Amino acid sequence: MNNKKNRNVVRYNRWGYFFLIPFVVVFITFQLIPLVSTIYNSFFEHYFKNGITEVGPTFIGLENYKSLFASGGDVFKYFGNTMIMWIMGFIPQIVVSLLLAAWFSDPSLRLKGRPFFQSVIYLPNLIMASAFAMLFFTLFSDSGPINSMLMSFGWIDKPFKFLSNTTSARVLVAFMNFLMWFGNTTILLLAGMLGIDTSYYEAAEVDGATSTQIFFRITLPILRPILIFVMITSLIGGLQMFDVPQILTNGEGSPVRTTMTLIMYLNKHLYSKNYGMGGALSVILFIITGILSVIVFKFNQQGDK
Repeated sequence: MNNKKNRNVVRYNRWGYFFLIPFVVVFITFQLIPLVSTIYNSFFEHYFKNGITEVGPTFIGLENYKSLFASGGDVFKYFGNTMIMWIMGFIPQIVVSLLLAAWFSDPSLRLKGRPFFQSVIYLPNLIMASAFAMLFFTLFSDSGPINSMLMSFGWIDKPFKFLSNTTSARVLVAFMNFLMWFGNTTILLLAGMLGIDTSYYEAAEVDGATSTQIFFRITLPILRPILIFVMITSLIGGLQMFDVPQILTNGEGSPVRTTMTLIMYLNKHLYSKNYGMGGALSVILFIITGILSVIVFKFNQQGDK
């Protein structure tokens, strides 16, 4: 009897593997094969001279990697640019999102129209990054509305070149990323806060804890898994930063390549059909993303201990 029941369970469990087949096929076709192909191509010299004559593919081992790190430290410079602009956008994003989520989830405030406000702050996430970049490019151009307004107020005598100044260009890129993603982060944190058992707060209030103590001693520790998820996904998105600085600086990373990101650098290699260097840079990006993700996970595990 037991053997028959076990056989029925095994037959039933087989259906799970059938449902996994579409995922496995898509994963192998669109992720695993391109990944292996990229790593394979990174060991070859393969490019088009003058965009016409094909050179290679010729196996050259690690020469593409040596060329990337020996070319005046461009990889380190563009990685630094990427991380600076990501940090400038992520810090205000997480702070504002925590404050808004705490505000929306506080039952004592009895906030009216909460669904409306949640929808409004999420709307920028639905707008294409290219549209955002074109809007800001128009607003902050030398003859744009922002310069016209500042000059009419008498605050400046001549147009300020926002896109030709390192600090202002980086701030604009970071500000656009903040606007596009703080709504999504707020919704995630709000969902986590609404899932916290209210008995924790009631017990803390009975013990005389202040609202600040409740936030830092109860809310934040319970929200740690969601915060780690937000940080890792935001970090991966930051390393893939492309469309906003690409459009805002016309692909040049101006001024003096201080807004050039790693993906923009990769795009230049792919646009020039240098598949070997593009593959090597893609592998480096993959390794950097993995290392940073592991560091964040390790930091989370130490916090749990």
